[in-house]
Amino acid sequence: MSATDALQPGAGAIRAPHYLPSTPHEVFWGRLPCAADEPVLTVHSGAEVTIDTLSHEGLLEDQGSDPVAFFGGFGVPAESVLADAIALTATRTRGADDGPHVVTGPIFVESALPGDLLKITVLEATPRVPYGVVSNRHGRGALPDEFPQGEANVSVFAAVDGAHGTMPRVLGGEHSVRFPLAPFLGIMGVAVAGDERPHSVPPGAHGGNIDINLLTVGSTLYLPVQVPGALAYVGDPHFAQGDGEVSLTAMEASLRVTLRFEVVTQSDAVEAFGVLAGPLAETGEFLVPTGMSPDLDEAVQNCVRAAIGLLQARFGMDAAHAYAYLSAATDFNISQVVDLVKGVHARIRVADFE
Repeated sequence: MSATDALQPGAGAIRAPHYLPSTPHEVFWGRLPCAADEPVLTVHSGAEVTIDTLSHEGLLEDQGSDPVAFFGGFGVPAESVLADAIALTATRTRGADDGPHVVTGPIFVESALPGDLLKITVLEATPRVPYGVVSNRHGRGALPDEFPQGEANVSVFAAVDGAHGTMPRVLGGEHSVRFPLAPFLGIMGVAVAGDERPHSVPPGAHGGNIDINLLTVGSTLYLPVQVPGALAYVGDPHFAQGDGEVSLTAMEASLRVTLRFEVVTQSDAVEAFGVLAGPLAETGEFLVPTGMSPDLDEAVQNCVRAAIGLLQARFGMDAAHAYAYLSAATDFNISQVVDLVKGVHARIRVADFE
């Protein structure tokens, strides 16, 4: 591994006319922006922005708060550790009750008003490093009473081999497990009203830590705007994640992303989607309504309600036929079960209505 394996701040290809690094001035650590926060960038609707994002893995206190030492323990040379990660741990600390995530922003999008939707399209997602981490920590995950085994937290080092991630079968073993990479941002959101910054872990109507692995290049996320300018932010980059994210984290690793930010006016939004209570994703194949709740059963129910409302508004179905269609033709996937508020998303095939 050489220095050229790390996409350092400002280096390499920057696709968009606007560039936002993740230096300590441009990020929140463990909290999300609210209406009282000042933007670090202002853009017009339709603007494209290239953003450096930082993974929190290797930066946290129980990992030593020293990314050079942490990744050096897995054989990564110092020059292949991101300079913005080093700067963040050297100059910033998190509150005791804060979340782990690093988020970049907020970005003020001109003309965005409460009631509108902010449309965020993923144009590019480039790995900044050829390695990542999958963690099971602090008795969190789908099996909190069983893992991690023993007292130690577990951080598994994963490497990049072309379009695949690799990891060992046992600690210190050869990297003989391979799985496909599908980079995406676990956090895309808009600021909440008021002057209290939300915790970075639970997702909500503002988006945030929704962890929907369909949000790869070419996909779009629609978020209900809650404050003037939307005050958008992104973070929690992943190289790969299974639905559920059961151990606590996915393959967490830093990305450089290019996003397009567009305002969908309230009237156009209601005509296209109905009234959205929370995030809605869109891919080339699917419309993806979401449901969230601390209770997984309620998260499923909320997602079904959102899907019925979407089918009524978008395709003119009545509620009974929409409900029947969903049962016959739509998969409901668990986005994640580890972020306090559990997430479910539905995959509605657009081709079924053409």
